[in-house]
Amino acid sequence: MNTPFFISWRYQRTKQKNRLVSLIALFSSIGIALGVAVLILGLSAMNGFERELNNRILAVVPHSDITAYQDGRINDRQDLERRLMANSDIKAVSPYVSFTALVENGAKLKVVQVHGVDHKMLDNVSSLGKFVLNNGWQQFAERGGLVLGSGIARDLDVSEGDWVTLLISQNTDGDQLSQPARERVQVTGILRLDGQLDHSYALIPLATAQEFLGFAKNEISGIEMKVADPFKVQQLNFANLNDYPQMLNLQTWINKFGYMYRDIQLIRTVMYIAMVLVIGVACFNIVSTLIMAVKDKAGDIAIMRTLGANNGFIKRIFIWYGLQAGMKGCLIGIILGVILSLNLTSIIKAVESLLGHKLLSDGIYFVDFLPSELHWQDVLLVLVAALMLSLLASLYPANRAAKLQPAQVLSGH
Repeated sequence: MNTPFFISWRYQRTKQKNRLVSLIALFSSIGIALGVAVLILGLSAMNGFERELNNRILAVVPHSDITAYQDGRINDRQDLERRLMANSDIKAVSPYVSFTALVENGAKLKVVQVHGVDHKMLDNVSSLGKFVLNNGWQQFAERGGLVLGSGIARDLDVSEGDWVTLLISQNTDGDQLSQPARERVQVTGILRLDGQLDHSYALIPLATAQEFLGFAKNEISGIEMKVADPFKVQQLNFANLNDYPQMLNLQTWINKFGYMYRDIQLIRTVMYIAMVLVIGVACFNIVSTLIMAVKDKAGDIAIMRTLGANNGFIKRIFIWYGLQAGMKGCLIGIILGVILSLNLTSIIKAVESLLGHKLLSDGIYFVDFLPSELHWQDVLLVLVAALMLSLLASLYPANRAAKLQPAQVLSGH
């Protein structure tokens, strides 16, 4: 039986002679609990953002994108596709024709980035089709038409089956202004990613886009690629494109969205440091609690010493006392943090509906909700960190308790 542990357990449960000791101990436990809960909540939110980034950005945005360096069009699509697919690190390619247009519905206008795509080839590169609502992607595959981002559709007040007009600027010689081409298209699907692309993105069939821009069948704006390892996309070897007749421009997802990953990792690190410091401050309240507890229990310590307890025995009592105080706060914080983390998205949605205002705008952020994903290794890491700080805070008071002279205490000096 661990006698020092049970003595410290009894000290925790019994009322202190000095009420201030109990009050400081309570505040210490509350501080540790809040620090632990906030740290678990923050780390879960960062995990959630990383998950959504993987699911909504890496699954939808092409890993790499090749365009013509000049003229805005690649002249020999088949040759470029063949060269790219010869690279074992590239899993799939999808050609596209891209242009900026105005979408018009009645008096409402919206600027959009239109992508002309081959739906079969796009499915090999991206999971974009899974985010088209209802049966819209199947309709697009069968009938063509236009897939609009949900933010654009909402602003224009259109839905599946409605007809809209695309206003496409015309290339002219010199500085002359020309009337934009007007093309009537039917909306066959609504794309909903709950993020930025909902407000700027539209899809039409590749052949239709080529026709609108006057491209030949073999001419495209660029080729999107899916690679084996997205995080090594910048290490791809494109040596077989050295003798390609056109100058090409390569852009990767890291150039466009890599900052999001870096921001998440930075925030996670800063949050961990800040919250560990908060827990550390709360844990060092244990120092003052234990010092006062040592003074409060001086008579008990003197009696134990006269009964044969050595320095190590007395030290262990107060080390256990501090660890139990830290553990109490930790367990409360972990329970609170886990419950809040598992329900964070619904809690924030409830707060948003109560305030009548969205905390994350889908036009600015890549998601319009606060995601959360609890990792149990984070909980374990927080628990270990808090207990280590509690142990460190207990060492000085425990040493002080061991140095008490029983003769002085019992004689009243």
